[in-house]
Amino acid sequence: MAAIGAPWPAAVGVSGGSDSLALMFLLRDWARRRRLAAPVVLCVDHRMRPESAREAHQVAAWSRKAGLVAHVLHAADAITAQSDIEAACRTLRFRLFGEWAAKRKLHAVYLAHTLDDQAETFLIRLARGSGVDGLAAMRSVTCFPVPAFAHLKVVRPLLGFRRGELRGYLKDAGRTWFEDPMNGDVRFLRARIRQAWPQLEALGLTRLRLAETAGHLGRARAALDSASQAVAARAFRPLPDGVAADPRALAAAPRELALRALAGILMLVGQRAYRPRFESLAALFDSLIGSGIGNGKTLHGCRIAPATPKCAPFGACTLLIRPEKPSNTLGKG
Repeated sequence: MAAIGAPWPAAVGVSGGSDSLALMFLLRDWARRRRLAAPVVLCVDHRMRPESAREAHQVAAWSRKAGLVAHVLHAADAITAQSDIEAACRTLRFRLFGEWAAKRKLHAVYLAHTLDDQAETFLIRLARGSGVDGLAAMRSVTCFPVPAFAHLKVVRPLLGFRRGELRGYLKDAGRTWFEDPMNGDVRFLRARIRQAWPQLEALGLTRLRLAETAGHLGRARAALDSASQAVAARAFRPLPDGVAADPRALAAAPRELALRALAGILMLVGQRAYRPRFESLAALFDSLIGSGIGNGKTLHGCRIAPATPKCAPFGACTLLIRPEKPSNTLGKG
């Protein structure tokens, strides 16, 4: 049940939908057979709908009936994001999951993404013009997407299963689940994709085929990551308060690898879970290797500026990448 290399003991995020409930029962049985600690169930009351609190407590009741310890995590405030509600919910869940798991010294949070989710995510990112990283498959084991909880892992053991299989498993056991109304709300692209599956599959764009394509791109991503790490080893040096950069080494590398290496350093120094937007990253890169950065530039929580002679491991061209200091606007206005 657990993916190869997946850490345990762990928590499992359960929304009450069919996928996450199936994962909860599967993990429970898997742990029992191996005489391991049972998974801890975490359910988020995101306060987006009036019934969210009731549903979260129902999930906790189902979990306890299954012999599992369950905790309902409450959002401090209702989500008000208008432009990307799904992203806001995802950010909230990961923050609450990470805070809880870190305090209890657990090693991972298991999530119930399926082959269907893999295919849907591929199409969503394709529509947004994503590159290799965006189109690549979700990993079965990956780092937690919140820098403060980088020691935790996210584990997705159901990526090879179809949603229909999991619902069949629950039906055979006589179990029920909640249907999230967002899944049928055509304001969201994922819901529109689900409605369009018959037309897409008639064109040969099946869920399985798209998930396989995402898997191919995942292997390409891994190869690019490995090569970009070699570029980073040549172009950057750690310092007590940041990182020194050699723009000559970046300029000499293939552009894609250099961009990836630079993005990785910005994420590290700026303590960000995701890479900067490509357009901003490319503009900064072109300044570093070409026109210059003047007195300095900022991006992704970092300030990039020329080094002083006393702190220049790459010579006069050395640049320093440090955390950006928060602006103090008190007393201004």
